[in-house]
Amino acid sequence: MTLQLFNTMSRQKEVFTPLAPPSVSLYTCGLTVYDYAHIGNLRAFIFEDVLRRVFVANGYTVKHVQNITDVGHLTDDGDSGEDKMEKGAAREGKTAWDIAKFFTAAFREDAAALHIVLPALMPKATEHIPEQIALIEQLEKKDFTYRIDDGIYFDTSKLTDYGKLAQLDIAGLQEGARVEKNVQKKNATDFALWKFSPAGVRRDMEWNSPWGVGFPGWHIECSAMAMKYLGETIDVHAGGVDHIAVHHTNEIAQSEAVTGKPFARVWMHGEFLLVDGQKMSKSKQNFYRVTDIIEHGFDPLAYRYLLLGAHYRSKLNFTWAALKGAQQAYDKLITLCAGWEEGGSVLEEFRVQFLAALNDDLNTPQALAVLWEMVKSSAEPADKKTTLLAMDELLGLSLFSKAEALRTHLAELGGKMEVLIREREEARAEKNYERADALRAEILHMGIQVEDSAEGPILKLARA
Repeated sequence: MTLQLFNTMSRQKEVFTPLAPPSVSLYTCGLTVYDYAHIGNLRAFIFEDVLRRVFVANGYTVKHVQNITDVGHLTDDGDSGEDKMEKGAAREGKTAWDIAKFFTAAFREDAAALHIVLPALMPKATEHIPEQIALIEQLEKKDFTYRIDDGIYFDTSKLTDYGKLAQLDIAGLQEGARVEKNVQKKNATDFALWKFSPAGVRRDMEWNSPWGVGFPGWHIECSAMAMKYLGETIDVHAGGVDHIAVHHTNEIAQSEAVTGKPFARVWMHGEFLLVDGQKMSKSKQNFYRVTDIIEHGFDPLAYRYLLLGAHYRSKLNFTWAALKGAQQAYDKLITLCAGWEEGGSVLEEFRVQFLAALNDDLNTPQALAVLWEMVKSSAEPADKKTTLLAMDELLGLSLFSKAEALRTHLAELGGKMEVLIREREEARAEKNYERADALRAEILHMGIQVEDSAEGPILKLARA
């Protein structure tokens, strides 16, 4: 079966074949650990997790690297403003090292709640300073750098194809350089490779270098770590669409200036999650965390289900009403799975359609449509359960563990729960809503939450 992926560089779908099959090298941009991840950040990591699962389903082994940015990312992507780590440290009254450790751990907890399988290789920028310095030295030898008051910069005019990923209008950017914040830069698109520590300021994170005491620019870390662990040309580089114009464009420039080879063969980017029609961001204070989802009474995996209902290259507007709908659909799958017996066979027709959808540039909405068609089919329940769980290996919704927990609890309650559910359905049919509500409360007291749907009652374990 053919796997096609949309390549941002070519602006089209391409048949994917790795450089050294069956191995796939995958680099994904990680979090800047100066604050908690919001659910918009986490959308990108879920898309990348599905991508990895699809590679595995196609028989590939995946060497996945995801960086941790714990230094060098300034509040302005144009190399001005405060270092986000230093700013976060001041906000929390701790050192930059302390907050990096704390928010990295928080990110891992969020990933676990969303069933994101993190890569074994998650290198930190602060642990690869020598590699970054060495890469800058190579660029210096090739005459791609120059020095100004606040650091060492990459001269983008030395490349004829700078900005090819984002299809940047370089002439237009140069015209706008009149309002450029750093007047010493030769070109508006030039970017920092190494920033000097400000005079008279002692930073938590700074290092000696051939150019003076300071810290690396944001972009150099990914080039240095990607090439160290995956080689000079990697199969797939992924991240959010906000990385295209600056971060990934500059990664390409500095990497290809050194090696003379393509930095990545396929570039993939996930779209924004919107809230009230606007991009979710920390600067706008309009973001939600995984803990907010839990506090509103939702399962974090219902949020994962919500994301799967939209294509990763499409904007998605987050609302609590939409999440409620996703929760109901998710709970329905768990209820069905818990009620079906095991020992069936995979329904091959549906399996093929499901994988075909995901192989079409991770078309998760179509994959879910196939899943529900299978669920509603007249096939044997045991076969449907086996097929559903096979599909979930790619979706990552933890249906088996959730269904088993529900099934085990219902078994512990014996036949009493079945009697109460039946009595409640009879009360609803008779429009005896007072009796139905009383039975719902009794059922809840036994650790089961019941919700009504057109297809019948949905059961789920009550939250503590």
